[in-house]
Amino acid sequence: MNSLVSPSILASDFSRLAEEINVIKNAGADYVHVDVMDGHFVPNITIGVPVVASLKKVTDLPLDVHLMIDAPDVYAPKFVDAGADIVTIHVESPNIAFDVDKTRAVLENIRSMGAECGVVVKPKTPADSVFPFIDICKMILVMTVEPGFGGQSFMHDMMPKVKAIREKANEINPELDIEIDGGINQENAELCYQNGANVFVAGTYLFGKKNIAERIAGIHSLSI
Repeated sequence: MNSLVSPSILASDFSRLAEEINVIKNAGADYVHVDVMDGHFVPNITIGVPVVASLKKVTDLPLDVHLMIDAPDVYAPKFVDAGADIVTIHVESPNIAFDVDKTRAVLENIRSMGAECGVVVKPKTPADSVFPFIDICKMILVMTVEPGFGGQSFMHDMMPKVKAIREKANEINPELDIEIDGGINQENAELCYQNGANVFVAGTYLFGKKNIAERIAGIHSLSI
């Protein structure tokens, strides 16, 4: 199971995004993680469709777009049109909240438009809430902080959830990627990998550091 790194541009210098993305690409990043927040689902506002469209013009790294918004059913297609390669939606989002049919419809729509899809769970949401979607998803994202702001501390007690999702995925979709987002560094990435995760979102651990390539290589080494 290969370890992949998806640096979160939430921790980058927004005044020089193209340069920042070029830095992480040259350092060995696998994806660009784009945190989309609407100020309703989470208490913060970040970026939207026009920025994703602009990012698509300056990099060939896949755009890993994480929608922390009330209405993924409305906006997920817009992000696919803008160039998102992977779109992950929260099972808790109000417009689809824990409704299997509504959530699956959004995921199927994302796939029908040519992008990969996934679902996300916040810390208090149980693992089994994602089980109905494992067959259709490229990725399940487990939050190891409360979504909304960068720089929070990693929640070690999310590991049983990661393990449960990996065990279920092994029955249904062994190729499923499990992504971890929140407070990631080399030490806890190793813990996550041991419990079944293989894609790591890192923000403050990477951006602004002189040894970004070394840090990314360290996470990649988990699967060697």
